[in-house]
Amino acid sequence: MERVLKMRLPHVIVSGMPVALVSDTELSSAMVEDVKRRRSGEAQRALTVFDANAYGISLYEKDPQFAKAINSADIVHADGQIVVWASKFARGSKPIPERTATTDFIHTAAGPAVKHDISYYLLGGTEEINRSCAEKLIELHPGLTIAGRRNGYFDESEVDAVVADINDSKADVLWVGLGKPKEQLFSLEITPRLQHCAWIVTCGGCFHYVVGDYARAPVWMQKIGLEWLHRTATGPGHIRKRHFRRYPHTISVVLKKDILKLK
Repeated sequence: MERVLKMRLPHVIVSGMPVALVSDTELSSAMVEDVKRRRSGEAQRALTVFDANAYGISLYEKDPQFAKAINSADIVHADGQIVVWASKFARGSKPIPERTATTDFIHTAAGPAVKHDISYYLLGGTEEINRSCAEKLIELHPGLTIAGRRNGYFDESEVDAVVADINDSKADVLWVGLGKPKEQLFSLEITPRLQHCAWIVTCGGCFHYVVGDYARAPVWMQKIGLEWLHRTATGPGHIRKRHFRRYPHTISVVLKKDILKLK
């Protein structure tokens, strides 16, 4: 597969995907830096910040459009523990220092966002989930600015209006929770049209976790990389079906491309 990389940060190839060698704190620092560059006019466009997890590994192998989107991203970070583990087998590179789960990063980034007056736009979820997520983030992080928000239920005919609303909000960071691969493809589609955003961050079902609609796995399961199992057991039906279908394929890809190094 042809790969044209424009990675904003040092990276390692994991299961074919370029993934940034970055910690949660370093990712937050990069956000602040890029917002400053965008505001000063040094940066001419929004940067795409995509997540890599077990589901993404399988999609990257099976879906050429998704793979092309990942390869063209400015930053791909390790949302899943399996990505961190697999990076330890990469030759000639340091492993990824830690998992940067989007469900944690949206909170980690909020501190620097408040300090540097960086505003968010939330796109995705149902109207109730989207509204509740905005309210919860403001409650948890006093001083955080939610410049705008919109649910994720819109069709192609409404994209112009969605982009106009994001631009009117003058938000610095756009969080896109539309699910893979739609959110990655949509982010790339609108990037050239955004007038103020410095970052577009894909975040899947993150808004559901912020409001407590989806339960996070116990910490011990997160640390040993079994959060996917918890999601499979406790998540809605479509997530359970997706996990049962995709995870065997994910494991086979990691074995072939990272551990056994077979072509």
